[in-house]
Amino acid sequence: GALRSPGLLALLGSFFFVGLALGSITVAGVAYADDHGRESVYGWLMAALGLGALIGGAVYGARQWAGAPERRLRVIVALLALGYLPLMLTPGVVAMTALAAVAGVFLAPAIACSFIVVDRHAPRGTVTEAFSWLVTTFGVGAAAGTAVAGPAVELGGTSWSFAVAGAGGVAALLVLLATGKVLAVPGRTAVAAQGSENDRNGAVEPGFSSGHQA
Repeated sequence: GALRSPGLLALLGSFFFVGLALGSITVAGVAYADDHGRESVYGWLMAALGLGALIGGAVYGARQWAGAPERRLRVIVALLALGYLPLMLTPGVVAMTALAAVAGVFLAPAIACSFIVVDRHAPRGTVTEAFSWLVTTFGVGAAAGTAVAGPAVELGGTSWSFAVAGAGGVAALLVLLATGKVLAVPGRTAVAAQGSENDRNGAVEPGFSSGHQA
């Protein structure tokens, strides 16, 4: 199956923590709204997070990217973690909404790039299964994040629950850094080496050629 790939296992480990970070933010946002006495604050934070992801995804998808997506994914996840860490400051509502928007910017690019990496590392004939594992692992991580953030609020307040998100982002980056050598050897490189991953006028993307079995 797809889990025979060490590179895929490394990616799943990283995105468990990305999911954990995102899941914890949903709980932390509720705690922050309670602190400020307005339920609408939670809606503003989640809307800002979504807007940031929309902007980041649009910008990422609008240009062509050359080079190994594994290396690019490490940079994106590093920026994602960097965006989560300032949330621990829990400033006023306006500033916090702006921080939430910044925190969301690199989420969509991270997910988009991860799908390219999955396609490169999944054993032939298991790409669909590998995508399913990625989505499932991300969802399990999000559930774990909501479970951890609740006790964090009780123990240390709202800033601690946002610290869970920051820790999740940092852990996701550390997994990618620790498994760099594994991720550097994709299962299929022949097509990927011919052009950038979203060059529609160049080479066919890896995993979507006529001979590929998903």
